[in-house]
Amino acid sequence: MPELPEVETVMRGLTPRLEGRILAHVEARRPDLRWPLPDGFAGRLMGRRVIGLRRRAKYILVDLDDGTCWMIHLGMSGRMLLSNDGDPAFQKHDHVVLRTDEGWWLRFNDARRFGMMDLWPTADVENHRLLSGIGPEPLGNAFSASALETALEGRQTTIKAALLDQRVVAGIGNIYACEALHRSGIAPKRLALNVRGARAEALVSAIGAVLTDAIAAGGSSLRDHRQTSGELGYFQHAFGVYDREGQSCPKEGCQGTVQRIVQTGRSTFYCPSCQR
Repeated sequence: MPELPEVETVMRGLTPRLEGRILAHVEARRPDLRWPLPDGFAGRLMGRRVIGLRRRAKYILVDLDDGTCWMIHLGMSGRMLLSNDGDPAFQKHDHVVLRTDEGWWLRFNDARRFGMMDLWPTADVENHRLLSGIGPEPLGNAFSASALETALEGRQTTIKAALLDQRVVAGIGNIYACEALHRSGIAPKRLALNVRGARAEALVSAIGAVLTDAIAAGGSSLRDHRQTSGELGYFQHAFGVYDREGQSCPKEGCQGTVQRIVQTGRSTFYCPSCQR
């Protein structure tokens, strides 16, 4: 599933083509994605001007001129693909398509249909059932070592599992949890309640750095992720531990070997020599 950097990359790719533009044509080519589309979905979007785009956790939020927010989640395989070379040849899994008044086409392609779209009042979108319990943005000012310590207080789960809990911090998934723990030198099996002080500071810093680096690289393309141009992301070439089982730890001076374990049903990659 796309994580924060992939969603941020897609949102940034959409912004110059959608912001300020009118949605001149909108077509829902099926009535549902993961869940049914809202009643009158295409008609409610048609003719609306896009005021702005933003991201919350793993959701893209498109604010419209009538006070409606168009919520988008890419799911497991969703892609938002832009083109301006005439009428596109729609593909089998192009489930929602639209054209702006400037002539740009946007296709939401989702082979596995785990993505979702909804329409919600912009002023109340933070109270939407999918957003209301989400924790602070890891690249925002509200995410700090003290905020992390508070969120982890009393948690008997592992720190890896805690980072995947969207109530602790928004948008982090399996890849970037592994990478941030490696950069911070924290073992994924350490109890969350014991990540305090210098460890919390190091982890917050590592989370910010790895997410920033991944966004700059266009995200990670392991299977489905594409940028809005159709181009792959490139951060997978910079992984320190993720999907590198049996390879040497890349940290300078570390002679450890990356190992894989399973935690809460997910693969965790880490270096037991430099992560404590």
